[in-house]
Amino acid sequence: MVTSAPNEDRHDEGEPPPADLGMADLFTEVVKEFGTLVSKEMQLARIELSEKMTLVALNVGLIVVGAVLVMAALLLLLQAAVAALVAQGFSTTVATLIVAGATLIIGVVTLWFGATRLEAKNLAPSRTLESLQEDAAVAKYQVTPQ
Repeated sequence: MVTSAPNEDRHDEGEPPPADLGMADLFTEVVKEFGTLVSKEMQLARIELSEKMTLVALNVGLIVVGAVLVMAALLLLLQAAVAALVAQGFSTTVATLIVAGATLIIGVVTLWFGATRLEAKNLAPSRTLESLQEDAAVAKYQVTPQ
């Protein structure tokens, strides 16, 4: 019974080892590997862009929540103006203004938080760009005569 040794070349039977390949075969292999690399890079880019779109959706949601809170603050401020006209007794107006001011502050902070997280640097596909730069450096090294 014949078994393969673990350290044997991983080439198919009948395929010459890399040292025996001609220039055309080597070029074909490089083109094939480059095609595989480009395919993998495109797959990585799609995954990363999908993640970035999820990030955008989340932050747009925060902006919407902030906008709703700001609108509520405006309604409370209007209610405070009405309460000032009809109120009797202890300062309902002051209490309403405090609630409206707090709601306004929360709304503005939420809007700011969502908007700052939508900066372009957070949306760029950084892992893909780094990987492409590394691939370009490797390709340049392999093509450069030594």
